[in-house]
Amino acid sequence: MDGLEAQIAQWRSFVGQNPALAVQEVDELEEHLREQIEDLTTSGLAEDEAFLVAIKRMGPVDDLAREFASEYSGRLWKQLTSAEDSVRKTGRGWLTAVWFALAAAITVELTLLVAGYPDDEASWLVRNAGLLVLPFLAGYFALTRGITVRNALFTLVPFTVAALAINLYPYEETLSDDFPLGGGSSTELLVAAHLPVLLWFVCGFAYLGGDLRTRESRMNFVRFTGEWFIYYVLLALGGGVLLGLTALILEPAGVDVERVIEWVLPAGAAGGVLVAAWLVESKQAVIENMAPVLTMVFTPLFAVMLVIAVVAYAATGIGAAFDRELLGAFDALLVVVLGLVLYSISARDPAAPPGWMDRVQSVAIVAALVLDAMVLGVMITRIGDLGFTPNRTAALGLNIVLFVNLAGSAWFSVRALPGSGTFHRLENWQIAY
Repeated sequence: MDGLEAQIAQWRSFVGQNPALAVQEVDELEEHLREQIEDLTTSGLAEDEAFLVAIKRMGPVDDLAREFASEYSGRLWKQLTSAEDSVRKTGRGWLTAVWFALAAAITVELTLLVAGYPDDEASWLVRNAGLLVLPFLAGYFALTRGITVRNALFTLVPFTVAALAINLYPYEETLSDDFPLGGGSSTELLVAAHLPVLLWFVCGFAYLGGDLRTRESRMNFVRFTGEWFIYYVLLALGGGVLLGLTALILEPAGVDVERVIEWVLPAGAAGGVLVAAWLVESKQAVIENMAPVLTMVFTPLFAVMLVIAVVAYAATGIGAAFDRELLGAFDALLVVVLGLVLYSISARDPAAPPGWMDRVQSVAIVAALVLDAMVLGVMITRIGDLGFTPNRTAALGLNIVLFVNLAGSAWFSVRALPGSGTFHRLENWQIAY
């Protein structure tokens, strides 16, 4: 019972912050909470599950109690939040995900047939890649969450508008036929890179069942995104090994292995999006154990690398060597740092005191912020000399978005280290931003 008593003590401390509640009223609330927990454990729930359900039921009694319930549920994300959630997640099963994965794979294959792939490389395929797959992911979430017809229409509208906008826009041919995509427009590449990000947020709306009001629900989608990425990478690595072994086995038989891979790979990549989503949903207890491990392993390594980069750039300058390829690698690095921060705050207890990993993370955030400031200075100077282009505008916008995020993260992270702030504020900043 030690763990349960600690949880109740933490809840009591949180609720006791409300000046409108007298000590006797807090005692009555605690007694009621204990009765709820006892009833729930008697019915078969584990203590942690019973505590979470009980404080959820206590929410209407007091706004502060409801806030605690929201905060605490994040730490028990892998467990049941209610019987309704459990039924919803298990009732559909893996077969639903398989059907949606097959539908996505078939859609991709039919589109490739129409485009004459791989003999004719059409650049419009690249910009429409997200539209060929992500609607099925949104549909999977909409079905398993049982969202209303109104929210289903809200989910459908962005996909329709995006499909019309990116295919009716008059792209200017700026790439030669020697380009790997067979020519086309550099603006198409910008669309291909950014449209899936936009559509992923639409999928998030369906994932949350159309409920965007609570910070905790949005945090759950952040957790899902990171964990989905891990599973998708693992599936991709396994698929690569499978295709490689298949090529070795079929080559002596005279089969055109390259042509087979050209058709199997796009279908597998599309279906893997749905399979990875189902794996995250069904294996949350396992993947949540991976999140803190990955954070602990990579955060110190990235912190060291970022500090070295800051020192090297400060000593040598980056203006002369800074080009598009370096910018792409740099932006990828900043996104990874952002991902590490999100993973870290989703895995830790926001009320816990700062530890050594929090200090290392703060070093990584501050170093990334300094690097981004250097790069922004170079970008602004070059835009002043050479003017705006779609590429420069997109690059500048992305780095400003990342800079503001890192600035806020650095502020709240550093403030929390000496105890003048809490990591609740860092978490709230990330989710609100």
